Amino acid sequence: MPLKMLREFLRLESSGGILLIASAAAALLIVNSPLAEYYDRLLSTYLTVELAGYGVDKPLLLWINDGLMALFFLLVGLEIKREILEGELSSREQASLPVIAAVGGMAVPALIYFLINRADPVAARGWAIPAATDIAFALGVISLLGKRVPESLKICLVALAIIDDLAAIVIIALFYTAEVQGFYLLMAAVSLVVLVVLNKRGVTGLAPYMLVGLALWLFVLKSGVHATLAGVATALAIPLETGDSGSPLRKLEHGLHPWVAFGILPVFAFANSGVPLSGISPASLLQPVTAGITMGLFVGKQLGVMAITGAGIALGLCSLPAGVNWRQFYGMALLTGIGFTMSLFIGNLAFETADHAGYVRIGVIFGSLLSGLLGYVVLRLSSGSRTNNGLTDS
Repeated sequence: MPLKMLREFLRLESSGGILLIASAAAALLIVNSPLAEYYDRLLSTYLTVELAGYGVDKPLLLWINDGLMALFFLLVGLEIKREILEGELSSREQASLPVIAAVGGMAVPALIYFLINRADPVAARGWAIPAATDIAFALGVISLLGKRVPESLKICLVALAIIDDLAAIVIIALFYTAEVQGFYLLMAAVSLVVLVVLNKRGVTGLAPYMLVGLALWLFVLKSGVHATLAGVATALAIPLETGDSGSPLRKLEHGLHPWVAFGILPVFAFANSGVPLSGISPASLLQPVTAGITMGLFVGKQLGVMAITGAGIALGLCSLPAGVNWRQFYGMALLTGIGFTMSLFIGNLAFETADHAGYVRIGVIFGSLLSGLLGYVVLRLSSGSRTNNGLTDS
C-alpha cells in the first residue's frame, strides 16, 4: 500500500472510529432517557421504494442494515482486492503474520462462545459473533496514543482486520443465509456475469458497475442471501489498474471511504447500539449468549492471536512487525477484541428475537469496551512517548 494512501486510510479510520464511539454513546443515552420512544419509532418507520410494481418495503433499521451496510461491504471488498493485489497481503512474507494471527483470533473466540452455548441450539447459532474485529473502532483507540504506537503495528492491525472481514463475508454467505428464492438467485447470477464481462472487456467507467451492482443488490436481497454480499461481489469486479487513465478501484475507494467512515458506520452504530440499561444486572451479564460474546471478544481474541502468533514465530512461519515488541503486540491483540460493528451485524443475522438481540448488544458492547480499555492501557504503558520510523524510544 503506498505510504500516502496508508496514512489517509489510517486517518479516516481513526477519526471515524472516534465518531463511531460517540454515535454508540448517543444511542445508549437516548434509549435510557424519555426520548427512547422516539428512537424506537424512528427505526421502525417503514420506507418503500417501488418502480413498476417492484420494490422494497422495509423499516428504517433494515434499510440501514441491508442497504447502507452494502456500501460498507463494497468498501471492504475494494480494500481486500487492493491489499491482495498490491498491499500487505500481496506476498507470503507480508501476509503470513496477519493471516496466522487472524486465524487464531477468529477460531478461539468462536470455540469459547460455542462451548458456553453448546447446550442451546438456537443460542449456538451466534458462534461467529465474537470472531470479528471492528477496524474503525480499533484504530480510533490507537489514534488516541498518537505517535507512541509504531506505524508497523497499525499496518499489522489493518491487515489482520481486513482478513477478519474477508472471513466474516465467507461465514455470512455459508452460515447466515435464509431460504433462497431460485428466480432471484438466477437473476443475481446473471448480474454477476455482466460484472465479469464489464471487467474482461476493459470497461473503466464506474457508472456501469454501479448500475449492475444496484441490480445485483436488489436480486440478492430478494433471493434470501444477505444483500450486503452484493457489495463485495461488485467490488471484486472493479478494475484496479487501467494504465494512464487511472484506477477505477482507487477512485471509488477514495470517494467512498469518507462516506463510510463518517456517515454509514456511525449511523449503523447509532441504530444498533440502543440497549436499555435498566434491565442489566450481574445475572444478565452471565446469560450464556452475553457471556459467550464477552468472553469470546475479551479473552478469546487476545488468547487466539497471541498463542497462534507465538506458535507461528516458533516454527519460523512469521515474525513480529519491525520495531514492535511483544508487549506492544499484546496491546494490539487486545484491540482485536473490539468487535462492535461486525459483531453487531453478525448478531442481527444470527438471531431474530428481541431477547437475543438485547443479549448480543450487551455482550458486544461489554466485551469491546473491556478490550478497548485494556488494549489502550497496555499500549500506553509499553510504548515510548514518540516513535521514529516505527522504532520506539522506550
